[in-house]
Amino acid sequence: MELQLHNSKEMIAVSDAVFASDYKESLVHQLVTAYLAGARSGTKAQKNRAAVRGGGAKPWNQKGGGRARAGTIRSPLWRSGGVTFAAQPRDHSQKLNKKMYRAGIRSIFSELVRSERLRVVDDITVDAPKTKQLLAKLSELGVNKTLIVTETGDEKLYLSARNLHFVEVTDIVGLSPVSLVAYDDVVITVGAVRAIEEWLS
Repeated sequence: MELQLHNSKEMIAVSDAVFASDYKESLVHQLVTAYLAGARSGTKAQKNRAAVRGGGAKPWNQKGGGRARAGTIRSPLWRSGGVTFAAQPRDHSQKLNKKMYRAGIRSIFSELVRSERLRVVDDITVDAPKTKQLLAKLSELGVNKTLIVTETGDEKLYLSARNLHFVEVTDIVGLSPVSLVAYDDVVITVGAVRAIEEWLS
């Protein structure tokens, strides 16, 4: 298949396997869920009755006091006692094969092409790290909430977009399925298209 460069009659040939595959909603959902799960720190922790300091001595005799029996003052029933079902640090990551990951990314890119949300440009740069310059470029492209994908990192472009909550700049290495799905439009350079093609073919 061929993709048209934005504001140009020039077409570039791309792989059907990467940009014209079937949309697999369940796979994309699994991909996004696994990505978000992997981003969780999993450091939440509370102390159970074994981890709370003190409570080694039995507070009163088992019998004869008229009170309920108690073995430790660190029981979850007591003030300053342990937590009944204490949260512990854990790993939230989900296993996802490389083959499935690539198939999911191919599915997302194919759907972006079908829904006309993928804008291919020769290059997108700014002369200086100025937000105004980037906004002018985006206005020319006719996009608003946008993900900009370049082949390699561009510090000026990144700094220009830093104050815009509706614009994200990334390179191929930092490309995430969550960003691809979240933004209304994806502006991608020809170099990035070729790199993605090589990666996913």
